[in-house]
Amino acid sequence: MIFSPNRRILSPDRRRFLTAGLATGVALRIGAARAEPVTPACHDGDEPTAHETEGPFFKPRSPERADLIEPGMSGRPIVLAGQVLDRACKPLAHALLDLWQADDGGTYDNAGFRLRGHQFTDADGRYRFRTIVPALYPGRTRHFHLKVQPAGGRVLTTQLYFPDEPMNRRDGLFRPDLLMRVARAGEDLEARFDFIVATR
Repeated sequence: MIFSPNRRILSPDRRRFLTAGLATGVALRIGAARAEPVTPACHDGDEPTAHETEGPFFKPRSPERADLIEPGMSGRPIVLAGQVLDRACKPLAHALLDLWQADDGGTYDNAGFRLRGHQFTDADGRYRFRTIVPALYPGRTRHFHLKVQPAGGRVLTTQLYFPDEPMNRRDGLFRPDLLMRVARAGEDLEARFDFIVATR
């Protein structure tokens, strides 16, 4: 069944971290028109990524896959990539990331696993999903849902948001610290978000 449903100064450590991120081939850019706060700088003792509500559409046991785009699926492709780090900025290998989202019509697939999947970070804490840009639906701006769990650690449930979306201001769940960095990659998009998680 288908249901419708303060800008911060970059520290030298953060500049080195962003440079390393560019080497992965992910373009990093903050919207020039309204530079909204994005992923907080990572430094010793930093606060973990904020929790958000799970919402009504999570399903356990999603397939293990990085590419969520299926044949014939409509929607603008986007690659979401980044790292999972502990509070000391150490990359976390084999952390679980589970992503689910609305399609380009604003619906979630609760019968099957369309636009749902999970994967594990590599030895450098990196992850990469290929999916589509989710649509708006009543009361909500564009967003991805994710659960992030370091090996042996607690689950972080959160949501990621797109910069420069007019609905951001009217969505009661929106948090500026959960904005992705989004850039064009030809006709498609590339996004980045680095998760900071508590390991105990």
